[in-house]
Amino acid sequence: MTDQLSQQLEPLLVVILGPTASGKSALAVTLAQRLSGEIVSCDSVALYRHFEIGTAKPTREQLALVPHHLLDIAEPDEPFTAGEYARQARAAIGEIAGRGRLPIVVGGTGLYLRALLEGLFPGPQRSEELRERLRWRAAKRGAPYLHRLLTRLDPEVAVKIHANDLPKLVRAIEVCLGSQARMSELWKQRGRDPLRGFRVLRIGLDPPREKLYDRINLRARQMFEDELIEETKALLDRYPRAAPLNSLGYKQAAQVLRGRLTREQAIAAAQQGHRNYAKRQRTWFRREPEVVWLEGFGDEPQIAKQAAEVVSSSATTNSPV
Repeated sequence: MTDQLSQQLEPLLVVILGPTASGKSALAVTLAQRLSGEIVSCDSVALYRHFEIGTAKPTREQLALVPHHLLDIAEPDEPFTAGEYARQARAAIGEIAGRGRLPIVVGGTGLYLRALLEGLFPGPQRSEELRERLRWRAAKRGAPYLHRLLTRLDPEVAVKIHANDLPKLVRAIEVCLGSQARMSELWKQRGRDPLRGFRVLRIGLDPPREKLYDRINLRARQMFEDELIEETKALLDRYPRAAPLNSLGYKQAAQVLRGRLTREQAIAAAQQGHRNYAKRQRTWFRREPEVVWLEGFGDEPQIAKQAAEVVSSSATTNSPV
């Protein structure tokens, strides 16, 4: 009885997850307005300053409507790990709840969300020497070379990391070599530090695939029309080795600047890359426990209404849904 009572008294934490372009940010803003909430971003690129067009950050209007946290908190050439994200996100969530507001975590970076909610395994310490060797190999042979290496070391983890995501590839290989074990096996071991003191409600957006892909294609094209190439050039000039420049959109824009792709080829490549990313996100988030799935986009009034009802219902019970 005591445990049940303590769970009932714990503040609610809402998590909105789903593939890219599914309307997570719009839904988060709507819920925050209706339910006195504040938003905590869970996006591994949006946390960097100066990366605007290719990150689909909340609009100025959305930022003015409700408080947002963990956006623009790191310089582009500053290393930022999932563990550091979890530390800062937990601090933000605690501060929001402490003021009697509803914390709403929203974003599509599955690894960061896992670090926040479940904690990270006690992996080996960073090895700058090994990291430099791996980065050198990537510079000579391309990031996909490291992805092939990780596939041999730990195929289960390699499937979850994009072939061009150099920071995650380097860390995954470092963990495998430093611990003499597969990263996927370490994930299953004890030693994590899960988030405590909150009742977590996960709301997932699952719009029809073809409609989602149409949105992805339109958004990728719009990024280039909004001068993504020009933004990328400015970032390359100022931060030539910034890790976020390997993310989708920026990578293709950089290839245009280097003469490797035409503008239309870059748009098509970015569209394909984002569609592939959405597919991986769906697979990743399907493994999340106790998700309330809503079959639509977050900016649709009916979906927003359903989500608000789910949150309101959960706020009055000690049930996770």
